Amino acid sequence: MSNEKIKGHVLIFVANIFFAVNISISKFLIPSHLTPEALTLLRVLFGCVMFRITSLFVPSEKVPLKDLGLLFLCALCGIALNQSLFMSGLNLTSPIDASIIATAGPIYVMLLAALILKEPITGQKIFGVLLGVTGAVMLILSASPSVSRNSGLAGNLRIVVSNLLYSVYVVLSRPLSRRYSAVTIMKWMFFFSAVILFPFIYRHLPAAPAFHREALDWTELGAIFYVLMFATFIPYLLIPMSLKRLRPTTVSMYNYIQPIVASLLAVLIGQDSFSVNKLLSAALVFVGVYLVTRSKSREDVEREKGKA
Repeated sequence: MSNEKIKGHVLIFVANIFFAVNISISKFLIPSHLTPEALTLLRVLFGCVMFRITSLFVPSEKVPLKDLGLLFLCALCGIALNQSLFMSGLNLTSPIDASIIATAGPIYVMLLAALILKEPITGQKIFGVLLGVTGAVMLILSASPSVSRNSGLAGNLRIVVSNLLYSVYVVLSRPLSRRYSAVTIMKWMFFFSAVILFPFIYRHLPAAPAFHREALDWTELGAIFYVLMFATFIPYLLIPMSLKRLRPTTVSMYNYIQPIVASLLAVLIGQDSFSVNKLLSAALVFVGVYLVTRSKSREDVEREKGKA
């Protein structure tokens, strides 16, 4: 494996660790501190400002109108609708159910990559994805029964659509990630997302309970800061950097890291206990990621045809 691919694996691994912690923190914030709409708009506005500032310190890249149109579509699927539906869905379902639904992501990406990018669906890739799904679901279902399972159909459906839209973004943004820097991509995506969302949900921000406290709640502020910096700015910077080096299905397979991290955190803080089942689940996830990584890419297939 080349150094660039190793770097891609590390980048998407770190991004998914941040996302894993975010599920519980966002569940804490919604709705008693911030409404789903307010938190979504905060994330989008923060990302818009941060990526615009960051762009001042990197080489400027000119983006033609055609690619701006694709960036707008990526923004719609990967940020605006994805985050809106995920946050509102998380408010209506449990973190456990949200995690289970998210295991379908790599399947969506594998099919979409085959349709749009003409990536081959090999037996090894299918087997790897299925191993990952099995390991992730086993781990999620083995969670401590003390964890709330309050959920609803409306919330689950929103998470499903959110997951599908994010998969579309991962596939569509792959060509862009090879042409432009991560900062350029996200600068435009967060700008478009802010333009899309602000007129519809701006009224939720000043009405949020977090902005009407008589005294500072440092736990609340810390949670908001985590969501903005470590669940928005940093991981959305890392995703296109990893897509530049890895195939979409491989990137999406790292979604299965999230339940592993959540389970590990639960063990460390005494909310759950370690078991052989957890170890087996984690092993299945990592073997699945390895198999997908080692499966043939479009370039491999074309190279073999050229030699034939």
